[in-house]
Amino acid sequence: MISGSNKRLEGKIALVTGGGRGIGAAIANMLARLGAAVFICGRNQSDLETTAHTIASAGGRCEAVPCDLNDLKSVEQLAGVIQKRGPVDILVNNAGIGAFGGPLHALDPAAWDKVLNTNLRGVFYTVRAFAPMMIEKRSGDIINISSLAGKNPLPSGAAYAASKWGLNGLSYSIAEELRQHNIRVTVLCPGSVNTDLSPHEGKDPERMLQPEDVAHVVEMLVTQEPRSFVSEVLIRPTQKP
Repeated sequence: MISGSNKRLEGKIALVTGGGRGIGAAIANMLARLGAAVFICGRNQSDLETTAHTIASAGGRCEAVPCDLNDLKSVEQLAGVIQKRGPVDILVNNAGIGAFGGPLHALDPAAWDKVLNTNLRGVFYTVRAFAPMMIEKRSGDIINISSLAGKNPLPSGAAYAASKWGLNGLSYSIAEELRQHNIRVTVLCPGSVNTDLSPHEGKDPERMLQPEDVAHVVEMLVTQEPRSFVSEVLIRPTQKP
């Protein structure tokens, strides 16, 4: 059960995109344990409902709302649903997809569009929808889950890398735009995490980063003292997998 002794986010409203499984589910669970009212969104209703049920069974608050981040109207509808409860205090842009297994010149343009639209355009849409609420409240945390692929070359995954390099640049830029409104923006770049996002041939899952490791860093970010913020975090496993 969720303990009431450490509910440092009591009274806060959080949104986690791609919150139905993997990293997003781990982050949603952590935020709920800290007392936040958590919304999770994505396109797989079954995954969303499973995570929301798990959180509720532990005594947390979580609501699953379907949303297609590629569709601005869908994101705006999501914002309307959440705003009935109050402005969002914490926005975690976690949703992401990959396209791996071949060189860029052989990539289907439709796959390129799908990756860039989800990993980059979707973040633009959520910031566009939710940052005004934070500006009005003069507080908020935006955490964009990027990747070390946004720092290093990634052969056979150029579209994914391009989306994450772009997400890093977007994050640094909006951090400067929003800090005057007391809104903190962080880009979080983990290495390979033990999820089904991409193939991990030859890697030991036990040595890889786990979703809970990423959630732990998000916890540190949203509970730090309000006078400061961390603009970027790189996460690597202790031992190479």
